[in-house]
Amino acid sequence: MGNLIKVLTRDIDHNAAHFFLDFENAQPTESEKEIYNQVNVVLKDAEGILEDLQSYRGAGHEIREAIQHPADEKLQEKAWGAVVPLVGKLKKFYEFSQRLEAALRGLLGALTSTPYSPTQHLEREQALAKQFAEILHFTLRFDELKMTNPAIQNDFSYYRRTLSRMRINNVPAEGENEVNNELANRMSLFYAEATPMLKTLSDATTKFVSENKNLPIENTTDCLSTMASVCRVMLETPEYRSRFTNEETVSFCLRVMVGVIILYDHVHPVGAFAKTSKIDMKGCIKVLKDQPPNSVEGLLNALRYTTKHLNDETTSKQIRSMLQ
Repeated sequence: MGNLIKVLTRDIDHNAAHFFLDFENAQPTESEKEIYNQVNVVLKDAEGILEDLQSYRGAGHEIREAIQHPADEKLQEKAWGAVVPLVGKLKKFYEFSQRLEAALRGLLGALTSTPYSPTQHLEREQALAKQFAEILHFTLRFDELKMTNPAIQNDFSYYRRTLSRMRINNVPAEGENEVNNELANRMSLFYAEATPMLKTLSDATTKFVSENKNLPIENTTDCLSTMASVCRVMLETPEYRSRFTNEETVSFCLRVMVGVIILYDHVHPVGAFAKTSKIDMKGCIKVLKDQPPNSVEGLLNALRYTTKHLNDETTSKQIRSMLQ
């Protein structure tokens, strides 16, 4: 991702100190190590998951042939043979979402605990902040790839239809032990979402807040709004921007910024778009609009379609028109 990135967040919110956030080379301190190592085990597999998803081609051709010639046993077998290993992949992606959720909850626990403020946490625990950013970056990349691949849902619904037909006819189904009915139901709900990973993370964050009643909700929402500001400042300030040696760094920061905005919008009672929000939404949208359009359309769509409060009456007309 290029050389050392250090960001001075001068203009975060009123309670923010001057601090640098090193998204690139931050190393865990002793106190971070336990959580860091747990999360690292999960993050190590993230790139492989994305590669598998990127190369996911689907069994559309075999499925069409089988549907058009229902009496041709050979074609039925061929379609089933093509779909079963693909469903194995989909199961792997779904199981990874569960691991990612657990990792996120561990990070939230560490980054919101008392007695430190969210800003102090991000300043002191930069390696954990970087892992949090990496989870969001992965999540948005996963969902962008999933949204543009209709084969995933087609393959899975064909698999389920065929499986129930086999059950009715008492045909032993190889591959059924891969995905039993209960798991198939959960996977079906997961893949029915436009942005399944984001939904998993926002549900996990909401659940984290409701289960930790002794923790003020602001600890979580301020952690998210501070991260959003860090990314925005990094992107809109030429002197920081000029330190990026790799274009990837820009897309990393953009994705992380959008990810924390969406989480904030799901967790905060009035969301990210209200006047009282601690996120400078106009500034964040402007940063997105200043990028080459084809590189951020997916992120603008994520703000349009996966946030919760955009269409509330409290959202200013100006913000709505910026996102039109």
